[in-house]
Amino acid sequence: MKITVVGAGYVGFAHAVLLAQNHEVCLLDIMADKVKMINDRKSPIADRELEQYLEEKELNLCATTDPNAAFSDAEFVVIATPIDYNSITGTFDTASIESVIDTVVKHNTSTVIVIKSTVSIGFTRRMSEKAGQRGCIFLFSPEFLRENNALYDNLYPSRIIVGFINGHAKESAKRYAGLLEQAALKEEVPILYMDANEAETVKLFSNAYLAMRVAFFNELDMFAEIHKLDVRSIIDGVGMDPRIGSHYNNPSFGYGGYCLPKDIKQLLSDYQDIPHRVISGTVESNRLRADFVAGQLLAHNPRVIGIYRLIMKCNSDNFRQSSMIRVMERLKERSAEIVIYEPLLKEDTFHGCPVMRDLELFKKRSDIIAANRFHQDLCDVRDKVYTRDIFQCN
Repeated sequence: MKITVVGAGYVGFAHAVLLAQNHEVCLLDIMADKVKMINDRKSPIADRELEQYLEEKELNLCATTDPNAAFSDAEFVVIATPIDYNSITGTFDTASIESVIDTVVKHNTSTVIVIKSTVSIGFTRRMSEKAGQRGCIFLFSPEFLRENNALYDNLYPSRIIVGFINGHAKESAKRYAGLLEQAALKEEVPILYMDANEAETVKLFSNAYLAMRVAFFNELDMFAEIHKLDVRSIIDGVGMDPRIGSHYNNPSFGYGGYCLPKDIKQLLSDYQDIPHRVISGTVESNRLRADFVAGQLLAHNPRVIGIYRLIMKCNSDNFRQSSMIRVMERLKERSAEIVIYEPLLKEDTFHGCPVMRDLELFKKRSDIIAANRFHQDLCDVRDKVYTRDIFQCN
């Protein structure tokens, strides 16, 4: 069976590697350098399991920039292209997904189109109606992956959810879920079938809950910091309640990354005419967290504030929508002098702030160092470091 996956980001690439264990998989991406890396069996993203599988496993995987080669004869086309939230329209910008769908139906009118990208509620149904009688079946199957653990979370999924439009599409939904179940290492994976609108809603509320949990523990941390309480003891005590649990509870400078900020904003826009407080409160809490962190840094009256890494978490290789960037913006509004240490940056400046390549010089120049996540590189200047990384990833 030929399966085409569109988009070589961490969602699409992990999905392609997963399915290539048992089937012919063609991975389509617009970036030729990514395609070359994948065909050379090198991972374009930081993920231990992906790197291991590329090196050690027999994978029936090829990558291409040619839509005709990708879509021809594919029984499933899985779309995992990136989308952003458009603050002007108050909804996701789904132009990339719609463009892919238009191209697919020109090349293959009998395939099953599976949308993996997070979309607004009702999007899959609208795309199915737009395609009309051209033969394609549309499914929505949300991903529940952690960045840097994308393949692992596919191999050991918490659940598989497939949403379909009407009854005759349920068989295709079962076939697709079977592909995921076959490739997983976890036994007895829970599988849920539901209407596509409901599957889209599951994804948005799942990420909204995660954002809310981050905001909750950050507000707990602010309370403890102001009252000079031992926040580690408090979090440990709270988490021992099995209804709460000791997971996803490490304070930070705010939730960020590719998914949570945009997904909760999309959900908030869907609440426009519905009474709510928790969803809007979570967004506001995250904004206040950046203000609070900036204020705590400035309270030390530093001449130079060092920003240690822009990435969201340990071992990450991107800083999209990073909470550290929001803190930087607050500091710049108050005319703070900022220097940045971020090895991933090739530019000499970022948001108007100088980027330093030499870690030792960075530490010497900084009067205080903001670190969303602490690293052993900072052990010798621990007294300069401001972090709320209570559990510390190193």
